[in-house]
Amino acid sequence: MSTLQDTSAARWAMALTEIQSVTGTDGEAGFAGRLVGLLRASSLFAGRHEDIWTVPVPGGHPERACVCALLRGRGTRTVVLTGHFDTVGLDDYGELAPLACRPEALKPALAERLRREAATAAERLASVDLEGPDFLPGRGLLDMKAGLAAGLAAMEDAAADPDQAGNLLFLAVPDEEVNSAGARAAAAALVELGRERGLDIVAAINLDALVDDGDGSAGRAVALGTIGKLLPSALVVGRATHASDAFRGVGACALAGALAAEVEWAPELLERTGGETAAGVTLLGMKDTKQGYNVTTPERVWMFWNVMTQRRGPGEVLGILERLADRTARTFMDRLGERSGAALGGVPVLTFDALRREVEGRGEAAAEALAATAREAAARGIDLPEQSRIVTERAWDLSGRSGPAVVLGFASMPYLATSLGNDPDARRLEAACADAVAAVAERHGTSIRLLQFFPGISDMSFLGQADEGAVPVIAMNTPPWGAGIVWPDGPALGGVPIVNAGPWGRDYHTRLERLSVPYAFDVLPDLVGEIARRVLSS
Repeated sequence: MSTLQDTSAARWAMALTEIQSVTGTDGEAGFAGRLVGLLRASSLFAGRHEDIWTVPVPGGHPERACVCALLRGRGTRTVVLTGHFDTVGLDDYGELAPLACRPEALKPALAERLRREAATAAERLASVDLEGPDFLPGRGLLDMKAGLAAGLAAMEDAAADPDQAGNLLFLAVPDEEVNSAGARAAAAALVELGRERGLDIVAAINLDALVDDGDGSAGRAVALGTIGKLLPSALVVGRATHASDAFRGVGACALAGALAAEVEWAPELLERTGGETAAGVTLLGMKDTKQGYNVTTPERVWMFWNVMTQRRGPGEVLGILERLADRTARTFMDRLGERSGAALGGVPVLTFDALRREVEGRGEAAAEALAATAREAAARGIDLPEQSRIVTERAWDLSGRSGPAVVLGFASMPYLATSLGNDPDARRLEAACADAVAAVAERHGTSIRLLQFFPGISDMSFLGQADEGAVPVIAMNTPPWGAGIVWPDGPALGGVPIVNAGPWGRDYHTRLERLSVPYAFDVLPDLVGEIARRVLSS
């Protein structure tokens, strides 16, 4: 095994990790300029500064940008090597925060602390890991600057080949940890970028990390697609009443509780492909909208769920949720009817799109009032689920409806699932991955597996072959769309065949974040380079 100091990937990883780039900070915004400086100072791009440039990212800090670096070979065929450079914050390191982005200094300090204080199973495992040479801690080292470093190391290996076939385009983006603004900006620019630079972009390799608490056999992997993430929501409207006259009302909290219980881990929303199972649906937020205590029952409850997808589109997810909500509401009202001895009627279940159309049908003034609410909520800088609540409640008020009812929609930016299509470039990339996995695993005496889906949320959703036809369903049912969520007018998705080949480690997004050094610095650059070579030479 190569030592930490003598590999190109290690040197790049240390240099990138030492630059703090917490999402939404000046550090993230300034990272692009510092990375450009590092690339121009490297032997990889000596005398070729014109092959390094930035792509502006709309919104947020004016200096926030993506970084592109092009290594030219023979012909126009091009493989993109991409990943994000933003990280989560440093507060969880406590007194060790000044060392969080200095992996070699952090390791002995964190190891010493864990020797004294390790109390949980995760901390005890981290303590064992950090006593040996195979793991290195640091904020962003695993997620995902070691991946970017592997891409740059693969480019250095390719540059040493005077007869290199095709081109490698390094693409580093901000904001993956929040709304993927960097990847969305890059995706919208890819077509024009290729035209301007004379590039035929045929494939991309995302360099994001996997987590494995075992021996690494699960973490050493190439994923041929990625899961998607949707945030379906419900505004549950009851019929408020004084608590002393409870039989005259319908409790929004009680109905919402029944819906929460019905949807949690619902098998109808669980996807499996082969032996790979997406995470179960789970409730992320739930609150009634009363502003203070009184003895009147709450009229409204806002709730939203995390739903992971593999092949389902948003329309199918929303349809399943409608059926679950309708079943829940009927059972709930029947039960209350039995207890009260009265027929209580039904509970309409409708989508935000249907509610919005009702509002627009009431005239121009109502439609503008709803649009103004969306703009005002976006201007306040609050998160997307809260913007969605505000706009949905306003739509309910403007509709003239009365409860009970359930209004379903989506409450955040969509992350669409991707998988390789049936076009020649996608098939070529899939074959290249299978062959490269076998060859590199044999060379390094290890195992590397093929996955159908990368199990985490990633920028692949915007750069890869996702179903852009699904976007209108989301747009119509996402209350902040066009205000808090701005979608490009042109192509919003890259549409490039994309796979993930990144490092593995443990506990990212915590102070125990640590990287498997042998795989990241020795095996991964070889794997990334091998996939790219096979794609470009075929």
